[in-house]
Formats: sequence, C-alpha cells, structure tokens
Amino acid sequence: MKKRSVSPIGALHPILFFAGVYVVVLFFSIFICSSLFYSCNTTSGGNYSSNEKKATEPATNTVAIASVK
Repeated sequence: MKKRSVSPIGALHPILFFAGVYVVVLFFSIFICSSLFYSCNTTSGGNYSSNEKKATEPATNTVAIASVK
C-alpha cells in the first residue's frame, strides 16, 4: 500500500486562512469603530451649545474697605 503524502489539512488551508483574516479584521474594526464613537461622543468641559449659558465667574480684584476709627 502506498502512503499518503498529502495531509487532509492542506485542502482546508485557504478556508482556514480566510477565516483567520476575517477574525483579525473583525477585531480591529470593532476596536476602531468603538474608538471613533467614543471620541465623537465625549462630554468635555469646553463644548457649549448656543442655548447653554456659561457659569458666572466671581468678580476678581475686589477689595474690601474696612473703616478704621
């Protein structure tokens, strides 16, 4: 009897390769899309819409005059 020199995994090599590429691309696409989503939806202190008012700042350089007798 003749021994088989071709392994059965060799026929599945293209399918396994593209399945691996699909998993890697899926992982990176989820990572990139979530990064873009969170960077666009941040609530930092510098963003004000036209309807919002800024908080009033306390007056600076005020001096209290004390009466001395």
